[in-house]
Amino acid sequence: MKKDRTERACLYGRYMVQNGATVRETAHFFGTSKSTVHKLVTGRLKQIDPALYGRVRLVLDTNKAERHIRGGQATKEKYLHERER
Repeated sequence: MKKDRTERACLYGRYMVQNGATVRETAHFFGTSKSTVHKLVTGRLKQIDPALYGRVRLVLDTNKAERHIRGGQATKEKYLHERER
């Protein structure tokens, strides 16, 4: 039986804060879609638990600020592996 949206929003939010996880990592951990995680932690969580939402917002903003770096690292690793072949 699926947990209701309120419980899941808090669960996803706590996981993101405790682990500094991205939306993608959170979705993978719980076996759900990125869209669902994002919608619950940005929309519903803001109404349910504003304090937790504030902490989640910090994680989301940090991840957004760092994503260009992670993308560059992934591209670098891709080409290093191709050269090894």
